[in-house]
Amino acid sequence: MTLSEEFLTAYDQQLRTDAETPSAIAVERLGPLRLVTFAGGRGFVTYQDLGGAEAQTIAQWVVDALAYYRNDPAIVRVEWKARGHDHAPGLHEALLRNGFTPDDPESIMIGPATALNADVQLPSGISLRRVTAEQDIRAMSAMQDEVFGNSGSGGSADAILRRAARDDGMELWVAEHQGTMVSAGRLEPVPDTEFAGIWGGATRAEWRGQGIYRALTAARARAALMLGKTLIHSDSTEYSRPILERYGLLRVSTTTPYYWGR
Repeated sequence: MTLSEEFLTAYDQQLRTDAETPSAIAVERLGPLRLVTFAGGRGFVTYQDLGGAEAQTIAQWVVDALAYYRNDPAIVRVEWKARGHDHAPGLHEALLRNGFTPDDPESIMIGPATALNADVQLPSGISLRRVTAEQDIRAMSAMQDEVFGNSGSGGSADAILRRAARDDGMELWVAEHQGTMVSAGRLEPVPDTEFAGIWGGATRAEWRGQGIYRALTAARARAALMLGKTLIHSDSTEYSRPILERYGLLRVSTTTPYYWGR
């Protein structure tokens, strides 16, 4: 078994469980599927694998899963999280037939936390810090929404604040220039596993390519090591993937989110 295969096996066994959705307010089972409900009217479909099911069975699961969420008027958006290494015949076509729209695929990156613990020279005037106050969290979320092109409704900030109130180990880190946030990201240690996740990495376009994201990632890796986590995982865009690869993380698979909106 190659190192990449070892990492992928650990990912499937340790992370594709309830550990994947620590802030869920409800979880229902449909065959191998986990139909998750989050606060704010968000549904989320995930699973460890599809058990070798064929296209007809998978297509019916898509219909039934969507019906479950349609029957709850509070649900306004559903994400179906697909992985590139799964045996899932007909899934893409079934999702499209039922009104789901695929987003851009991302790379599933995994590697040792020690590899990311590097000394990075920050540009002049840039500082890093961990944020916990509501005002800072809202400013961080607004910056990330702007970078990712999301609606600035405040829903992202509300979700992060609810998560922070759970005190489950999540850490929020930002880079600032003269009091303005220019980059940000989360660290999410996964209980009872070797893993911590790095998520939400966003850097304003004019500040990219200067080592800020690398420094922010190194700070989160050091925090993960302090918590006893030895492996880092991330769903990475094409902006962050090359940076993580340079520090030894491996692209073990891909993940594609499919979205349905009421």
